[in-house]
Amino acid sequence: MAKNVAQSATLASLDQKLATAKSCSHEGVLAGAKAAVVATIATGIPTCKDAAMGKSQSQSHAQALIISTVPIVVAAAGAAYFIVADKTVLATARKNSFMHAPHMEARI
Repeated sequence: MAKNVAQSATLASLDQKLATAKSCSHEGVLAGAKAAVVATIATGIPTCKDAAMGKSQSQSHAQALIISTVPIVVAAAGAAYFIVADKTVLATARKNSFMHAPHMEARI
């Protein structure tokens, strides 16, 4: 009987840890997606502006400019996503680990 109680306490603890991990990763995904949108807009606006200016010069020059900057926009969005998501997941995990840690007295 005592073994079942200890086992159910362990399962409850694992379920709580799993829920916390899912919450951390969900927060990271949301923060990363927001950062990717901002990075896409921040790098896409100058591209569109340059392309509009390039249309007055020549159509092929404007197309080449757009084609050559698309990988830059995608790379900026991807980098922003992964950097912000990673930092958010680590910060949330750190916050949760300190929240659930037993309070230890200072040793002299």
